[in-house]
Amino acid sequence: MENNFKTFLNIANKQSNLGFGLVALLTAGGERIFSSAVFMCPCNELNFVYGMVFLLVPALALLLLGFILNKNTWKLFTGLCRRPQSGSPRCRWKKLTAACTAFIQVSMTAVVAPASWIAVALLNGSYYECAMTGFNVTAYNKLLCGDKSSGCERGLHKLPCRTGSSEDRDDVLLRMRAQSQILGWLLIASVMLSNLLLTCVGRCTSPVSYLQLKFWRAYVEEECNMFDSKTAEHAKELAKRNLESFFSQTPPKNIITPSNKDWEKISSLYKFSTKDHYYSTLHRYAEDYDETGNGKIRKGSVMSSEPAETTPSVFDFVDGGGA
Repeated sequence: MENNFKTFLNIANKQSNLGFGLVALLTAGGERIFSSAVFMCPCNELNFVYGMVFLLVPALALLLLGFILNKNTWKLFTGLCRRPQSGSPRCRWKKLTAACTAFIQVSMTAVVAPASWIAVALLNGSYYECAMTGFNVTAYNKLLCGDKSSGCERGLHKLPCRTGSSEDRDDVLLRMRAQSQILGWLLIASVMLSNLLLTCVGRCTSPVSYLQLKFWRAYVEEECNMFDSKTAEHAKELAKRNLESFFSQTPPKNIITPSNKDWEKISSLYKFSTKDHYYSTLHRYAEDYDETGNGKIRKGSVMSSEPAETTPSVFDFVDGGGA
């Protein structure tokens, strides 16, 4: 059973749309459970605060979790405060633009879960009903109550608890639920439209063809999986050597480990150039070194005679190692 679940998650991670759909589905299910098991409107002056907390605070927590779990967040910020600000103003501006582009990509991924939470909560209507019955604005209260009795406005905060006149209560709650669901569908439509537009812009400005992009994704996925496996294997070998040296009190055997500078080279955010289009920072590192490791040679197998063009926004999957 566990192996089947892991297989399903691997498939989801390889397909960006399916991965986003899985996140949205899990978030929606979590919201429904949370709403039925925990939420209970107080039906007093705390209605607005209570309803907005349940609507927005979990979304904020999911947004922060999305940033925390994204590899690109830490690629972008790790060592940022200690990097020297060298180069011309134009070079520094390009670096800032690339960093902002990467941050926008991370944000677009991180916003899926919180947007799903808010959308499902609005479609359900319970949080909105509780919050807006405590929204102490006279004009809005009059809009809800319409031509009903004067006691309607004074007793709005009690409506989520199903107290008061049945006819007035049902009419007002139905109106608020309709408002909530309209906002929910508008949010869903706006997120989907924004995602479609950004995807179209990215694909339209892509300097490579559809089939090469498909190959690129396959390569990055394989490189990421093999890198994780090789990293664990090398770490295990180094730890084993050090333990054997300690307990046997003998000099350790020689094991080559990349230097800090080498790690930094392959840990930087990837930027594509049509002049020498490597498929990842690791690919660029491997191609840049000759047989002795002392000089740098760019080999023709991955070079292009076209003018250089940096397009980091198209290849966000490269740094993420997948979806």
